Amino acid sequence: MEINAAATAWLLASTALVLLMTPGLAFFYGGMVRTKSVLNMIMMSFISIPLVSLAWVAVGYSLAFGSDHAGLIGGLEHAGLRGIGPESVTSGVPTLLYSTFQLTFAIVTAALVSGAIADRAKFSAWMAFVPLWIVAVYAPVAHWVWNADGWILKLGALDYAGGLVVEVVSGASGLAMALVLGPRFGFKKEAMRPHNMPMVLMGVGLLWFGWFGFNAGSALNANGTAAAVFLNTLLAGCTGMLGWLFVEQRRDGRPTTFGAASGIVAGLVAITPSCGSVDPLGAIVVGIAAGAVCSYAVAWKFRFSYDDSLDVVGVHFVGGVIGTVLIGLLATGTMTGGAEGLLYGGGFGQLGRQLVAIAAVAVFAFAVTFALAKAIDRTLGFRVPLEDEVNGVDLALHAETGYDHGVLAGVHTAPGQAEPADRLATS
Repeated sequence: MEINAAATAWLLASTALVLLMTPGLAFFYGGMVRTKSVLNMIMMSFISIPLVSLAWVAVGYSLAFGSDHAGLIGGLEHAGLRGIGPESVTSGVPTLLYSTFQLTFAIVTAALVSGAIADRAKFSAWMAFVPLWIVAVYAPVAHWVWNADGWILKLGALDYAGGLVVEVVSGASGLAMALVLGPRFGFKKEAMRPHNMPMVLMGVGLLWFGWFGFNAGSALNANGTAAAVFLNTLLAGCTGMLGWLFVEQRRDGRPTTFGAASGIVAGLVAITPSCGSVDPLGAIVVGIAAGAVCSYAVAWKFRFSYDDSLDVVGVHFVGGVIGTVLIGLLATGTMTGGAEGLLYGGGFGQLGRQLVAIAAVAVFAFAVTFALAKAIDRTLGFRVPLEDEVNGVDLALHAETGYDHGVLAGVHTAPGQAEPADRLATS
C-alpha cells in the first residue's frame, strides 16, 4: 500500500491536536484544585508525556498493535518500534505516524487518571505507576478494541475513538486509585472548590479544540467520514454544556461556569465512542444525555464516600458508558456501513455487544489498576504524609508554589469571609 499524502497531512495535524489535549487537561485540572496543589496537578499531566512516550515506544505499541495472541494481547516483534521504518504503511499513512497518533491517546488517558487522586499522591509513586499502567492496562484494552484481531472488535462492539479504551479505562482506573489512596483530609467536611475558573475554562477550550483531532483524526483520512465525525463532536460538546446547565438551573436555581465546562467535557466524552456511528441528530441526543446524567453522577462520590477528586468517574466513566451504550440504540447504517442500533431497526444484538464490552473493560481496568496501585503503595508508598497534604503538595513535593501567596493561602479564606459551599456538597 502506498502512502496517501492527504491522509498523512490530516493525521499529522490531528496528532498535534491530540497531544495538545494533555496540556489542556493540565490547565483544566490545575484550575480545579486548590492553590496549594495547582503545580503538582499540572505536573502530573505533563510528566505523563515523557513517561508514556518511552513506555509506548519500548513495548506499548507492539503489545497493542502487534501480532495477535488469542485476541488478548499483541506480540513483541515491534518492541522499540523494531521493523518499522519511514516506508512502512498502515491504512495509507506511515506506520510511524500511526503509532505516534495512538501514543497521544495513551498519554492523555494516563493523565486523566491523575484527577482521581489530586491533592494527596506522591509524585515519585505516580512516575512509577504511569509506565507500568500503560503496559498492564491500556495496551491490552487497546488491543482488544482496535487491533484487527482483538476479541472485542471481533465481537462486533463499536468504539470509534476511545469510549472504552480511553474513557471507561480511565474512569474505572481512577475509581481504583481513589479507593487505594483513600479520601483527602477534610473530604465531605471542607469546601474544595476550584481555585481558578478562568484556568478551567481555558483548559476546556484547549481540550475541545484538540478533541477534533481525537475524533475526526480517527478516520485516518481527510474524507466525508472525518467531516461527519467533526460535526458530531461539535454538536455533542454544545448539547453537553446545555444539558448540564439545564440541570443546574432546575436543581440549583443558577447555571455556573464550572457546570458549563463540565458539561462540554461530558458531551465530548460521550461522543468519543459514538461519533462514527450516529448521525447529527444522534450526536445531539448523546450530548444532552451525557450532560444531564453526568451532572448528577458527580455527586455519587459523596453518597458512596469514594474521593474521586476531580470527577474522573462521574464524567469520564459515566460519560463513556453513556456514549458506548447509545451506540446500541442510535447507530445508523449510513455511518457504520452496516451495524444499526435498536431504534433504527437493528434489534438488541448491538446493544448487547456494547454492554458486554463495557463490563469486560471496566472490570479488567479496575482490577489490574487496583492491584498495581496496591503494590506501589506497599513498596514506595503512594500517599503523601498528612502534614504535607495539609500544607500543600506543591511546597512539599516540588519546593515551589503556583502563586506568591500560595504558601499562606492554601484553602483558607480572608479574615471575616465565609467559606463558600462546595458545588457538589449540596447536589
